[in-house]
Amino acid sequence: MKKLINDFSELVMFQHSVFSLPFIFIAMLVAADGWFGWKLLLLGTLAAVSARNYAMGVNRYLDRDIDILNPRTKNRPSVDGRVSESQMLWFIFLNAAAFIAVACFINTLALLLSLPILIVLGAYTYFKRFSALAHLILGISLGLAPIAGEVAVSGTISWWSVSLAMGVMFWVAGFDLLYSLQDMAFDKAQGLHSIPSRFGAAKTMWIARTFHLFAVAFWSLFVIQAGLGLFAALAVAFATLMLTYEHYLVSKDFTKIDRAFFTVNGYLGFVFLAFIILEVL
Repeated sequence: MKKLINDFSELVMFQHSVFSLPFIFIAMLVAADGWFGWKLLLLGTLAAVSARNYAMGVNRYLDRDIDILNPRTKNRPSVDGRVSESQMLWFIFLNAAAFIAVACFINTLALLLSLPILIVLGAYTYFKRFSALAHLILGISLGLAPIAGEVAVSGTISWWSVSLAMGVMFWVAGFDLLYSLQDMAFDKAQGLHSIPSRFGAAKTMWIARTFHLFAVAFWSLFVIQAGLGLFAALAVAFATLMLTYEHYLVSKDFTKIDRAFFTVNGYLGFVFLAFIILEVL
């Protein structure tokens, strides 16, 4: 059982949940104007984890034919036989059911949005087979997190949560572009669609910088629309510095893409969340 849990954790890269969780809680804190309660903390966490597990499960299941050919991904549990196809299908179904069940306990709007959200989360895998916009689809998938956070607390969707979501979308799409530089040659050889394989490394890095400028702009708009103050502004300022450092790392050495992707972006969300906690309290 322990081995199976470890294999599934590796399958969905469970540690990457750090990218979306902080922004769900940021939206919940702003919507509640403070602490939103232990019940919503539990439900919000369960919703985020089950949604991400579902999305990653779908991705790994449908990408088996691609991953087995890529030296970077050929040892994934979905490819090397550690997790069977039937186990993956059950994993996808159970997490989708869990997400919908959690939405039932939150509110009516959350339940109504649960199925459309699952459709969007599952769409990313298909897009890279015919469109270089797949990076933005991934961004949209994680960008849904702050909107879901506000829905959980208030049962409404405000412009500030949309701006926060747009910031997350461009942030994720930007760092996914940098991460995709590792597969540029492979994507070209296999006829897969990505911005790096289409435009090359230099142009991709400029597009990633542009996406991250948009992220900062939308996060600044979020601060204004939500009527937040100094600490929220500092959150955006520190996020800007961290994104600048990320681009510095990658521009100097492509071997540091993992460090830029996992470490810098992992900390960014929690730094942002810490400042918002200070703001609302």
